[in-house]
Amino acid sequence: AGLQDSLDKKLFGQHLVSKVIVKAVKGFLNNTNPKKPLALSLHGWTGTGKNFVSKIIAESIYKRGLKSKYVHQFVATLHFPHADNINLYKDQLQSWIRGNVTLCPRSLFIFDEMDKMHAGLIDSIKPFLDYYELLNGVSYRKAMFIFLSNAGAEKITEVALDFWRKGKMREDIQLTDIQNALSVSVFNNKNSGFWHSTLIDRNLIDYFVPFLPLEYKHVKMCVRVEVESRGYAVDEDILSRIADEMTYFPREERIYSDKGCKTVYAKLDYYYD
Repeated sequence: AGLQDSLDKKLFGQHLVSKVIVKAVKGFLNNTNPKKPLALSLHGWTGTGKNFVSKIIAESIYKRGLKSKYVHQFVATLHFPHADNINLYKDQLQSWIRGNVTLCPRSLFIFDEMDKMHAGLIDSIKPFLDYYELLNGVSYRKAMFIFLSNAGAEKITEVALDFWRKGKMREDIQLTDIQNALSVSVFNNKNSGFWHSTLIDRNLIDYFVPFLPLEYKHVKMCVRVEVESRGYAVDEDILSRIADEMTYFPREERIYSDKGCKTVYAKLDYYYD
């Protein structure tokens, strides 16, 4: 209930995300005997809410959220920067996952910047995501893996724009309209850590979750919530001004914010502090 409530109140313009995440996480946690770990891959442009949703998931499961010692975050450019060291990274990653799941079967691993990860590296964790009952005496079936990536964002935008141009509501977009094309696009993207990955090839990712590009009205919603969370009085004029300052694409139609809600918080400091 907490997960659903947080997504309803804090995440805007992402009806598919709310639906899939709640269903997937709730179903997995309620299953006393899962056959494999939960693997979610979140895709979309910067600022559409991928990191935010992984934070909400962590907070709904662990008392200390992302600060919990059972939640482990990896950032591709920080933790795996050098292509020359890929074999070392593979060993370190396997060792880290093995050690932490041994300590706590319900561990959560978050991989950010999958689109910047060296191809082949993520395949080293394939055994942990597969349908094995035990690996060297350890069960990984209650662990959770979340991957965050900008890869596939173009495909998601393509579908959203197609709906908009046909006069259809964005809320009418179904997961079936995007999911298959998204997984194929990510699998074939040479600039992605999932390029020809066995995790996709072997169907070990349970859900590819598309984050739609955000519209003007969603940017205003982000600003409003941030203003309220800081205890400021809501000034509609300032909300509009901040939303107007964002840049939008495609160039002619100007429908979607190219940074999502990413720079909203910095702009608020300018107007309020």
